[in-house]
Amino acid sequence: MPVHDWTRVDAGTFHDFHSAWITHLKETLNIGLLPDGYYAMSEQHAGAQIPDVLTLHVPGAESTWKPTPPDRGLMLADAPPRTKRKLIASPDYIYRRRRRTLAIRHASGHRIVALLEICSPANKDRSSSVEEFVKKVDSALRIGVHVLVVDLFPPGKHDPQGMHGAIWASFDSPDEEVPSDQPLTLASYVADPVHEAYVEYIAVGDPMADMPLFLDLQGYINVPLETTYQAAYRGMPAFWRGVLENARPEKS
Repeated sequence: MPVHDWTRVDAGTFHDFHSAWITHLKETLNIGLLPDGYYAMSEQHAGAQIPDVLTLHVPGAESTWKPTPPDRGLMLADAPPRTKRKLIASPDYIYRRRRRTLAIRHASGHRIVALLEICSPANKDRSSSVEEFVKKVDSALRIGVHVLVVDLFPPGKHDPQGMHGAIWASFDSPDEEVPSDQPLTLASYVADPVHEAYVEYIAVGDPMADMPLFLDLQGYINVPLETTYQAAYRGMPAFWRGVLENARPEKS
């Protein structure tokens, strides 16, 4: 199913779809895609921020980064993600960060290892909203939490290079130019001391690639964005599906 033009509907309609998509993603992760010892939960507090999906590791559970049956969906570092772009942060940013940052780890509890974020209109409606979202991603990466960001809205006044461009610029790296014919972005960030990003640009009408979500520095899973998007879209009201499919007038 191709990606729809979500600018055709109001923020509340996208929020309803967003909530359904998060539910399908969480279910897919928990019914076998995540390796043993990991689980996903939606809209839980992580510090002062609220991510869409948390991936957590059960305390005391052994790591399962080893060959597993194909239905587990587990990939290893010797099979790199199949995205069209891989970016590595500026060394200057890394050196400055090492001088001023301490890693603080909690010795108990269900530790967070990865976040999945789906951008909404509210994340882009003003400069402070963009800055808050960028800070959330940067803060997660600083403490070793990997992040997958899905941005199905084109660049706007407050994020002229899209949300990924705003995030990448915060690493003191050159702004990532968004292709004019593919203004939507899927970006997976690795919480390595030298940040890496795996990026796919898409357009309205394109299918979504499965995107890597790293669970540690050695391995990742491929998140089935397309199939879970389809499942969420099927449950939308017929009226709004008509708007998105150009069968009805756009939002007033």
